[in-house]
Amino acid sequence: MKMVQFDTVIHAPNRLQICAFLAPLEEAEFKALRQALEVSDSVLSKHIKQLEDAGYVKQRKSTVDGRQRTWASLTDPGRAAFAQHVAALRSLVDSAKLNGGDTTG
Repeated sequence: MKMVQFDTVIHAPNRLQICAFLAPLEEAEFKALRQALEVSDSVLSKHIKQLEDAGYVKQRKSTVDGRQRTWASLTDPGRAAFAQHVAALRSLVDSAKLNGGDTTG
């Protein structure tokens, strides 16, 4: 059986959650991402930076009401990589079902 290929950049739980959060959106504010993931600013910044270095996420900074705000969005390559990673996860789950594995936990 051929093993599915995960994207090691996306596969880390926090980065996977970031991609999943951003996938249906045009962009999201840093604060909304931080609250959704329930992580600190530094943890979120670290993971966004890794996704950005891979070309999967871009950040936009702007001043709103005199305060600096940051938004993040998936790039086209990021959307493609996330879709491929999700397909690999689905393939793994489907394989477990075919082999009689209990995937319900």
